[in-house]
Amino acid sequence: MKVEPQRLKKFIIDAGLINENQFTKALEKSKESKREIDEILISSGLIKEKELIKIKAYLLGIPFINLENEIISPDILKIIPESIARAHNIIAFNKKNNNLEVAMLDPEDLRTIEFIKKTTPSFKILSRLTTSESIKNALSQYQKTLEIEFESLIKGNGETEGVKHIKDEEIFKENDDVKKAAEEMPIIMIVDTLLKHAILQGASDVHIEPSEKNIAVRYRIDGILRDAMILPIIAALGIVARIKVLSNLKLDEHRLPQDGRFKIETEDFKYSIRVSILPVFNGEKVVMRLLAENTKSSTLDGLGFTGKALEQIRDSLAKPSGMILITGPTGCGKTTTLYAIMEILNTPDVNISTVEDPIEYRMPRINQTQINSKIGLTFASGLRVLVRQDPDIIMVGEIRDDETAGLAINAALTGHLVLSTLHTTEAAGSIPRLIDMKAEPFLISSTLNLIIAQRLVRKFSGSKEKYKLKPSDLKSLAKYCNLERILEILKKEKLIKPKATVKDIEFYRPKPSKDSPDGYKGRIGIVEVLPVSEIIKELIVKKATTKEIADQAIKEGMRTMIEDGFVKAAQGITSIEEVLRVITE
Repeated sequence: MKVEPQRLKKFIIDAGLINENQFTKALEKSKESKREIDEILISSGLIKEKELIKIKAYLLGIPFINLENEIISPDILKIIPESIARAHNIIAFNKKNNNLEVAMLDPEDLRTIEFIKKTTPSFKILSRLTTSESIKNALSQYQKTLEIEFESLIKGNGETEGVKHIKDEEIFKENDDVKKAAEEMPIIMIVDTLLKHAILQGASDVHIEPSEKNIAVRYRIDGILRDAMILPIIAALGIVARIKVLSNLKLDEHRLPQDGRFKIETEDFKYSIRVSILPVFNGEKVVMRLLAENTKSSTLDGLGFTGKALEQIRDSLAKPSGMILITGPTGCGKTTTLYAIMEILNTPDVNISTVEDPIEYRMPRINQTQINSKIGLTFASGLRVLVRQDPDIIMVGEIRDDETAGLAINAALTGHLVLSTLHTTEAAGSIPRLIDMKAEPFLISSTLNLIIAQRLVRKFSGSKEKYKLKPSDLKSLAKYCNLERILEILKKEKLIKPKATVKDIEFYRPKPSKDSPDGYKGRIGIVEVLPVSEIIKELIVKKATTKEIADQAIKEGMRTMIEDGFVKAAQGITSIEEVLRVITE
C-alpha cells in the first residue's frame, strides 16, 4: 500500500495546504536526494507530519490514531516486544476480544505485520497509521512497565518465587543454594531486564545498592545518576549471585572486593560488561560499566574538538615522536578521545601497541594488551615489553606512578609517539604532576608535544528557549571566567555582532519533553588544547607553577575549557548551567 506522489499532490493542492510550484520543487528535491517526498514536505516545513499522515490514512483507507497523550495498558504494550517496536516503529495499543489494534508509521511494512500475526496467532491484527511523536510516547512507556515486569517476578512481602531466601549466617553453609538461586529463572530474567533497559536508555553504568529494607537500582545516563527502581531486599542475594556467575567470580567470597567482566549479545546490540563488587554494610554493592562493542569509532570533531584546537592536535599527530597527554577526572571521555586519535593514526604503515586497563573497545590492526596486576602485568611492566615489539606508536592507558611516567618519557625520547592519560583538572596541571612523579623537567620539555584537558557536558535534546544574562548572572559568572575575553572569542566566532556587549549575548535553556524530561540527551566535550611551545618548554625547565604555564598558554592563544563551554552554549549546543556544573564539580 503506497500513496503515489501524483495522487498525494492532487489531494493536498485541492485542500489548499500547498501550491503546485511548492510540490514540484519538493518532488525534484526528493528525486535528487533519493528521499521520500513525505520527508521532504515535512522537513521543508511545507506541511506538518500529523496533517500529512492523516491525508495518507484517508487515501489508503486506513484509520488514523493519535497516541501522543495516550497511556497504553502494559499488558497490551508488551504483546509486541520492545526490540521489535523500536526497530519497526510499530505499537500495540488496544485490544478488543480477539482484535489487536497496532499503530505504525509505514503501511508498507507487511513483513512486520506478518511476523506479529505469527507470534500472536490468537489475534486479528488491525493496522492504524500514526505520527512519529505518537511512537515516541508509546516507546517511552515500555520503561514504565519495568517495575510491573518485576512485580510478576518478585513477591515483595515473602519469598521470591523460585528463589530460596538465604540468611547471612547461612551463606557460607549453603553455597550450593546460592549457585542454584543464581540459576533460577526469575533471577535470570531480573538481571537480563535490568541490563536491557539500561542499554535502551543509553546508560553507561548500572548501580545495584542494597540497604536494610530494599535494593536501589540506579542508572548513570549522560553522566548523571538517576533512580531506576526499588526492588525487595529478598532478591539481593540472587541478583548478586547471578552477576558473579556471569562474571566468573567467587560465589562464596563476601568479604573482599571482586572485579570481573562478561558479554551480552542480541540481534540489536553487543556489550561488554565490566563488573565491580564491593562489600558494604547491608551486603554487596554492584557497579556494572556498559561498553558497547559494535559502535562506530568517534571522530575528534564529533567529540567537540573544532577550529584551532583540532588543527593543533592534527599538527602534533604528524610528529613522529614525542608525547601527547589527555587529562581530566574519571568519566570525562579521555579514553574515547585516545581511541579517536588512534583511529586517525591507524594506517597500514605503522605498528600501534597499547597497554590498557581495561581494553574498552577492540580496534583492528592495533595490538592491545590488558594489564593484570595479579600476575605482575602492570602498566610499567607492560610498557617495558612494548618497546621491544618494534612499535611506532605506544598508547598507555594511564600514567599512575613514577615508574610508568619515567618509562613513557623514555619511550618518547627514543623515537616513539606516546599517547597517554593523566588525572589533572586542567592541561597546565599535567606538568607539575609529572614533576611530582620524579620526571626530570628537561626530559618533560624535550618530549611533551601537546596536552588536552576535557570535560563532558550534556547536549540539548531538542527544543530550547533563548534568554539573555541578567546583571546578577554576570556578576556570578565573573568569578569563574573573564567575560571580556569570552566576548572577544564569541565575536571572532561570529556568534555575536561586532559591537555587542556581554549583556547582548543570547544563551539557551532546555525545554523538557516526554522523550527527555530534563531536556538533555547525549554529551559533547568542552576542551582546552595546550601545545608545548618553546617558551613553555623554558617554563617547564624552570619548574614554573601551573598558573604561570596556563597564563603563557592563554597568551599564545589557548582557549580554556570554560571559554570553549561558553562558545558551545552560545551556539545552542548546551547551557551555561551545564558548563558550570562540570567545571566546578
